[in-house]
Amino acid sequence: MLYEYKSITSTVNQYYIFSSQSLLNLKNNCFTKPFGCLYLQLNGFVIININTMRRDVFQAIADPTRRAIILLIAFQAMTPTAIAEHFDSTRQAVSKHLRILTECQLVKLEYSGREIYYTINATKMKEIDKWLAQFRKIWEGRFNELDKVLATIKTNKK
Repeated sequence: MLYEYKSITSTVNQYYIFSSQSLLNLKNNCFTKPFGCLYLQLNGFVIININTMRRDVFQAIADPTRRAIILLIAFQAMTPTAIAEHFDSTRQAVSKHLRILTECQLVKLEYSGREIYYTINATKMKEIDKWLAQFRKIWEGRFNELDKVLATIKTNKK
C-alpha cells in the first residue's frame, strides 16, 4: 500500500510503502517504520531506497530451490560451497538464494575462522508454522466433517 508524502521541494514526491500490520499501528497512533521508500522525480527517474526494503518470508519459501536449501541446512550447518554441490545451478545462483534467505532471517550466518556456515533460524520457522497453524485447524475441521459425511453415506448404503 502506498501513502504519498509531499516533500518540501516541489520536484520530488515521496511515497512510503507500508504493510497491513503497519497500517494498524498507524491507526493506533503508534510509530511504524515503512518497508521502503519511492522517490518520483519530475525528470522521470525513480529512486528506491533499498535500505529500508524487507523481503517477504513467504516469497522466499515459495521458491523450490530455497526450500531445498532450508531442508539441507536443517540437519547440519553447511558452507555455501557444500550447499552448491547439491544443485545443478552455479555457485553464484546458490549465493543469491542464501542472501534472500538471510534477508528474511530464515537462515543465520555463523563464522568459523575463514569459513561461513549457514544454519537454520528456528525462531523464524516457528513464526511461519504459527501462521500456518490457523489454516491447519480449518482444514482438519473440514476433513473431520468429510469423514462424518462419508461414514453416514456408508451406513446408509448398508
